[in-house]
Amino acid sequence: MNRPIVVAGSINLDLVSIGKRIPAPGETVKGDTFHTFHGGKGANQAVAAARLQYPVSMIGKVGADDFGKRLQQGLRAEGINVRAVSAAASSASGVAMISVDAKGQNSITVVPGANNELLPRDLEKCLPLLRSAGIILTQLEIPLESVEYLSTLAQRHKIPFMLDPAPARSIPRTLLRRVTYLTPNETETCALCGISPADLSPATVARYAQFLQGGAANVIVKMGRLGAYVAAADGLRMPFPAFRIKAVDSTAAGDAFNAGLAVALMRGMDLPQAVRFAAAVGALSATRPGAQSSMPQGCEVEQFLRSQEPPRSRDSGAKRALRTANPPPRSRHEAAMPN
Repeated sequence: MNRPIVVAGSINLDLVSIGKRIPAPGETVKGDTFHTFHGGKGANQAVAAARLQYPVSMIGKVGADDFGKRLQQGLRAEGINVRAVSAAASSASGVAMISVDAKGQNSITVVPGANNELLPRDLEKCLPLLRSAGIILTQLEIPLESVEYLSTLAQRHKIPFMLDPAPARSIPRTLLRRVTYLTPNETETCALCGISPADLSPATVARYAQFLQGGAANVIVKMGRLGAYVAAADGLRMPFPAFRIKAVDSTAAGDAFNAGLAVALMRGMDLPQAVRFAAAVGALSATRPGAQSSMPQGCEVEQFLRSQEPPRSRDSGAKRALRTANPPPRSRHEAAMPN
């Protein structure tokens, strides 16, 4: 039986407005449409992995309110184990206010609410679940002390630990040394390296990825339309071009990428194969509105990847690994690498 992916992280309700452009500070603009979606980086990653037909368990907190009930039910409907999702009596469920422009770019304000109450003492109650994990995924939308706790536990039990360092902030070097897979986007790379965004370019990403790889075992920098760069523990240094797509909404595309990466690694792909698979998952997500609602099914990813391959490469190791683990066909999609 496959060891589950365990996601410990945020669970939010996303309030999404779509318009021609994102308002500047102090400006009011007229939007075109409004939607509510189930979100939160943790929940997004859990849903994305579940739709790729891999067993997933979620650890998190919601409010004891209507939003919380709705969010828990949404996770349960995706086939996710939610026994470790609890209700915080004194906080409302987390929410995210998201503005999306006509090009699919977004601006997000997160109010953590109950997510701030996912503390180490709560994680201690989940020790059997955490120890059973094949890989642990987390993000920075929960307290840093909880991320530290998870990283220490993962290191102690030799469980791969994937950290999406979002929202962007500096992270103690001691924590980075316990990270197996670090997946920052460009903004987060700048925060981790203590540099200005103006100093980061495609030409310098490799240098900063290798700097971060001096802490984390493997670093995958997600650069949106410019693709990704991998600095791996085995010495691999490799850029990955982006799939070209027509982006509709990039919200949660980075979460889709992380989930795809985790699923691919759990199915035995090597890191380059896993990054390519993850990029396809993220690409497909960016072609649809919303967060969890945008996550593709495994058969769609199979189809997309197959459509992108030269005929002679269709018996690749990545395809064989997917075929044995997942009946739906592979896919490859033309999309910017998620960030």
